[in-house]
Amino acid sequence: MDGPALLERLVAIPGVSGAEGAVAAAVRQAWEPLCDHVSMDALGNVVGLLRADPHPPVPAAEVPTLMLAAHTDEIGMVVTKIEPGGFLRLASVGGIDRRYLPALEVLVHGREILPGLVGTLPPHLTTPETRNKPLPLDEAYVDPGLREARVRELVSVGDRVTVDRPLGRLMGEVAFAKAMDDRASVAALHEALLRLRGRRRAIQVAFVATVQEEVGLRGAATSGYGLAPDLAIAVDVGHARSPGVSEAEGATDLGKGPVVAQGANFHPLIVRALLDAAKVEGIPHQREYVPAASGTDAWAIQVARAGVPCGLLSLPLRYMHSPVETLDLADVRETGRLLAAFAAAAEPAWVRGLSRVLK
Repeated sequence: MDGPALLERLVAIPGVSGAEGAVAAAVRQAWEPLCDHVSMDALGNVVGLLRADPHPPVPAAEVPTLMLAAHTDEIGMVVTKIEPGGFLRLASVGGIDRRYLPALEVLVHGREILPGLVGTLPPHLTTPETRNKPLPLDEAYVDPGLREARVRELVSVGDRVTVDRPLGRLMGEVAFAKAMDDRASVAALHEALLRLRGRRRAIQVAFVATVQEEVGLRGAATSGYGLAPDLAIAVDVGHARSPGVSEAEGATDLGKGPVVAQGANFHPLIVRALLDAAKVEGIPHQREYVPAASGTDAWAIQVARAGVPCGLLSLPLRYMHSPVETLDLADVRETGRLLAAFAAAAEPAWVRGLSRVLK
């Protein structure tokens, strides 16, 4: 199963921040046949370790560790109240865009999984002042289509609500789904794992599917501390060009490869090595400048323990935090190819030098 095939499976699995268990299980199942060791930490991060294959062998203590991280959680909602008639009031988990709420198809994860719709007032019953404004989340509700007594049997306050949107296709290799942010990057890690197993590795690589990124980079913080890697690359999505999104917002293009980030969050020698690997192996790529906080797992990993030199690759994505997050599957494969090329080229002496050289 390559990266895009795993992606189709992953986006279909619900996994709101704090409830990523089913996604983690699928990732672990995919990685166990490929890694030397797979584990899960107390927060739910999945860690797949691919050991170094140096010739001649060197003591394990002398082998640096590269951490590759992408998050498994998706944005969603939570039930806050059951109202008369069986309607469910909601709160956001991780930044739902309320412009997409009306008529949204959802799944309510109670004692049973219930399909539902986000209801709203018909335009005939709204005022001119409210008719053209986004629906406030505290006015939205889910209609599961059941009698109130049955809803109260099956649903409790605190149950998660997720968007019901499997992967769909446009032209070429362009695909859309909910949770492309950031399951597409997990799929890119999987692609890198497939490609790296057949190459010589002078360092060991920890593939980490992190949790709770959307609510504060929590899985990256704990896994970065626990693994104490010598260097790390986070993989996430970035804003792709579409009407209204320009280069001023850092827009890049679908189908032109991964985006290599440069800025305060990223070690300049890692940036250079990523660009060199892309050039050597003929991997299409793009560049962006992130002046300060990247808002990705790299932001938390960089300051773990005594500090970790970090890089970031982004997958161009349209319509972020919507039910139809859209990307090019070729970019998933090329991102995996660049991660594998970078890891295969990294030598222990170069990695050790990262902590001493900033220029």
